[in-house]
Amino acid sequence: MSENNNDNNATIHTAAEPVMAKTDGTGDYGTTAHATTTRISVEGHTTDSDSESAAVAAGLKHLESQEIKWYSYLLTVDFWAIIALGQILALCITGSNTFTSFLSSVNTIIPAFQTLFNYALLTIVYLPYTIYKHGWAKYRSILWRDGWKYFILSFFDVQGNYFTVLAYEYTNILSAQLLNFWAIVCVVILSFFLLKVRYRPVQIAGILICCGGMGVLLASDHINGTNGGNGKDMIKGDLFGLLGATLYGITNVYEEWFVSKRPMYEVLSFLGIFGVCINGVQAAIFDRSSFAGATWNGDVAGWLVGYTFCLFIFYSLVPLILRMGSAAIFDVNLLTANFWGVIIGTRVFGYSIHWMYPIAFVLIIFGMVVYFLAGTILGDSKKPWLGDNQKDGVAGLGTAKLKALNEARRKGLAREEEVAGEA
Repeated sequence: MSENNNDNNATIHTAAEPVMAKTDGTGDYGTTAHATTTRISVEGHTTDSDSESAAVAAGLKHLESQEIKWYSYLLTVDFWAIIALGQILALCITGSNTFTSFLSSVNTIIPAFQTLFNYALLTIVYLPYTIYKHGWAKYRSILWRDGWKYFILSFFDVQGNYFTVLAYEYTNILSAQLLNFWAIVCVVILSFFLLKVRYRPVQIAGILICCGGMGVLLASDHINGTNGGNGKDMIKGDLFGLLGATLYGITNVYEEWFVSKRPMYEVLSFLGIFGVCINGVQAAIFDRSSFAGATWNGDVAGWLVGYTFCLFIFYSLVPLILRMGSAAIFDVNLLTANFWGVIIGTRVFGYSIHWMYPIAFVLIIFGMVVYFLAGTILGDSKKPWLGDNQKDGVAGLGTAKLKALNEARRKGLAREEEVAGEA
């Protein structure tokens, strides 16, 4: 589209000196950070303190007014980045499950304790950086004002991990994997009612196709007899799995809401801090008896390191796919973890690949393609709960707000010397 399109008429006025984006009376910092802006007139009105909002409005209008085909979003970098990120996350989950299998094979079953190291690593990496970016005074203010919100997020996340692992102890693998579909259902329902997300028919069709692919995968497991047989207590295990999947769905929606409003490093730092506290208490209570019969040697230490490393990468990348996509597309991507699990299983545990596995994988990927058909050029990165022009959102990596700011600068809709986003 021509840069001189009349539909994107914007007159630019450069201020005599830069105008820094203001914060609200509560010290809210989520919308911008360290961004130097200018006085801009968009669609005939001039703003000073709202200069960033004007630039975002101009950028969004230009992006959304472009003529697009049904396949346009599939040609964007964002789409392929979401696919790639999704497969990296699926591999991380597969890796963590593989290391857990190694630990279980030597009777080292400590689900709460082994996850504790991940939360500790998140704290070690992201807390110092958060304090560096915000300073002690602002950090204490955030902790006082929003600490309880982060505690709830961490609590849901820890309990989701705990009950899902617990489900595998009582039920068979087939039942536990079938219950994972419930996480997708929870995400769609919660996003619809709480975040005001409105799914198009093609998006629902895409999700259903992905679930169909997962069904093919599970059917092949059943045919091969790799569903784990009868569990110790199927009803109890299924209830644990249902609870774990529900908690995962709540966590994913809650985290998507958080990372759209807050810097990713801040969310991860608080997730780590409260995760250590909550998980530590659970490990002390529920894993204490498991330590006596557990095996402790160099191999176990290595498996714990591998498990922690996979989970740390997973947690670090999740906020990015939640910004660029959504909680729904994040959960749909994870359906391919079972496929990668079989690939690794052929090398590590001697599994054989059934002919239905490639069909299942193709169906899941095809479902993700269908999900984004006839969508906007911004995909799911534009969040409806952030208000007009994403004014309540952070201008961070992967967000529609940062894309709009960059587009405004690139197309000459806003002459800014610097458009800086907050990760």
